[in-house]
Amino acid sequence: MSPLRLNNITEKDLLALCMEGDAHSCKQLFDTYSGKMMGMCYRFARDRNEAEDMLQEGFVRIFKKLHLYSGQGSLESWMRRVIINTAIKYKHKHVTRHSYNEIENVHALDTTPSVIDEISKEEILKLVQSLPDGYRIVFNLYVVEGYSHKEIADKLSIGESTSRSQLVKARNMLRTKLLDLRKLAG
Repeated sequence: MSPLRLNNITEKDLLALCMEGDAHSCKQLFDTYSGKMMGMCYRFARDRNEAEDMLQEGFVRIFKKLHLYSGQGSLESWMRRVIINTAIKYKHKHVTRHSYNEIENVHALDTTPSVIDEISKEEILKLVQSLPDGYRIVFNLYVVEGYSHKEIADKLSIGESTSRSQLVKARNMLRTKLLDLRKLAG
């Protein structure tokens, strides 16, 4: 566990107080990490309300499962995994299963626009959020979180080929949207 100190209390002591149900400590833990976790939720969500719902469900799970945190690795990394799994479960619960298409042998278009250098993080986030749910979830898990296609397939109960095809489609859709933005700007 990291030697992080929060308001003159160690992270370990803060977790112990949270597990005892101390509301002030729980709030302190939430306030410390909710910003970063909200950013993660926002990448999986369609809009701010959905991201807030994911964040709330995620922190409920975090507080219920704090006793499972072994102290190995950083607390933040452990919380990220809980939040990612919560976001995936949230999408499974609120998205119809036809978001994933089993398509074999999808080939990516080979274009190399440099428009990405010309737009802001907020515009990129909006583009990613505009992707269909299946594309957005796979894109975030693979590109942002670094999961393999096998891990994604296991988490989402889909085939590895589906994960790969969803990623290709997400990239193609983003490329098209970026090219459209370039045309509008140019």
